[in-house]
Amino acid sequence: MSAMSVPQTQPSDDPEGHSSALALDRLRDAAARITQAVESVIEGKPDVVRTALTVLLAEGHLLIEDVPGVGKTMLAKALARAVDCSVRRIQFTPDLLPSDVTGVSIYNQDQRDFEFKPGAVFANVVLGDEINRASPKTQSALLECMEERQVTVDGVTYHLESPFIVVATQNPVEMEGTYALPEAQRDRFMARVSMGYPSAASELDMLSSHGSRSPLDALRPVASAAEVRALIATARSLWVSEAVKQYVVDLAAATRASSDLVLGASPRATLHLLRAARAHAALSERDHVLPDDVQALAEPVLAHRLLLSPDALLARRSAGDVVATLVRQVPVPSSGGRSGGRAAG
Repeated sequence: MSAMSVPQTQPSDDPEGHSSALALDRLRDAAARITQAVESVIEGKPDVVRTALTVLLAEGHLLIEDVPGVGKTMLAKALARAVDCSVRRIQFTPDLLPSDVTGVSIYNQDQRDFEFKPGAVFANVVLGDEINRASPKTQSALLECMEERQVTVDGVTYHLESPFIVVATQNPVEMEGTYALPEAQRDRFMARVSMGYPSAASELDMLSSHGSRSPLDALRPVASAAEVRALIATARSLWVSEAVKQYVVDLAAATRASSDLVLGASPRATLHLLRAARAHAALSERDHVLPDDVQALAEPVLAHRLLLSPDALLARRSAGDVVATLVRQVPVPSSGGRSGGRAAG
């Protein structure tokens, strides 16, 4: 499937800077529209919405983990509806088969040959509801899709169209009859977010605006799939200094050396943190990445990949606590921007 090219800009005395400025303006405008659309459904959670949009622009996948009834599936649906692209939902259950996710080859008697029937994963946005209720065999069907954006069935490889994002939800409670995501699967998700309970004011507004009908009914697409592809290309092109790259590597190395952890961040986590930092900088209307961007994404990108040591578990420390401690301990580069930048606090 062909990918849409980034719209060309008019030449100028400074083609690179002019093009970058125009692309960032487009990104800012489109991001504002998508954010406004999603926040019309998810009230009082601007940080969660921004992280979800960051993951989309960084070509990652999002894991939403929280207790029932706080809007996990609603966030995934709102993000999907805000973009005019193909959307498929998978309700993960114990009897779900891998072929239901990836597709299956069926014998066509008229053609006297096998015909491939695409599964639910063949969409731009795939909503995986309660992913931990499916068997490990079915969960693993997503591994190739999420990492390589392709599906291999009966020796034939089918490529998935861009943009492609898996937004999965799971509950940390009601664990009977569920299968915890293995480390290899969790590592495929660029970021994990928790919705949390809304504030009293937000919950009161929700009763007024959502009490009579679903807020999704009024949500209309505000960006096209081609536009999102252009935004992804813009975020991917942002400049990162060697100092900031070294800072990302130092944070990952600190997790591997921490006595509070038995499993640190993988090299994939390092790549995801850098890509997410690029998207975060683009959403902040900058053409370069600062240490601030890395720090802002460290907890949602790294924490869900880490395994705590027995001592840390006894001390009731969370992986997020460990990441926050390491962010404070790892030295921050004094400069990171094109002209030096500013140090992150």
